[in-house]
Amino acid sequence: MVLPEWPLLLNDQNDRLVKTRTCSSVQAVPDQTEAGEILSAPLIIEYPFKRTTGPIIGAFLTGLREQVLVGSKAEDGRVIVPPAEFDPVSGNDLTELVEVGPEGVITTWAWVTAPHAKHPLDDPFAWVLVTLDGADTPMLGALKADGIDAVATGDRVKPVWADEREGHINDIAHWVLVDSEGGAG
Repeated sequence: MVLPEWPLLLNDQNDRLVKTRTCSSVQAVPDQTEAGEILSAPLIIEYPFKRTTGPIIGAFLTGLREQVLVGSKAEDGRVIVPPAEFDPVSGNDLTELVEVGPEGVITTWAWVTAPHAKHPLDDPFAWVLVTLDGADTPMLGALKADGIDAVATGDRVKPVWADEREGHINDIAHWVLVDSEGGAG
């Protein structure tokens, strides 16, 4: 392949010869006629460190294991659940923990008609935001209910705890309506 000499003379829109120049010092690579060796390198992504949960999140997770729900008290007096390590307004550290719930009120919800494998329940259920008694912010959970007509904003709910708890958000297996007889387990 023969490369043209620079500056190259081209015709512009009015058929006049125009000099052009390249703004790169990289020369074109001629086409290869033979297949070369493919370069490859192993890629291993790992994070060789551990993070501790700290005093606030650690207390929340320990509480879950012990069937106790806690929130953090913000500088303005609001109780945040799950607890935050930092005040959402000022950014200052939050250190005061407050026990909340275990019951609460549904603030909003969405019905799932066809759960998939990664959902927490196999049967149709509702994702709910629950504001626990004593809390000012809601937390997300899965509500086991008899059907879409059984759920309403403002309904009271309580947690159903997992049989084996380990200090994980999944220690709350799901939520049920307080007045529900069919979904208590």
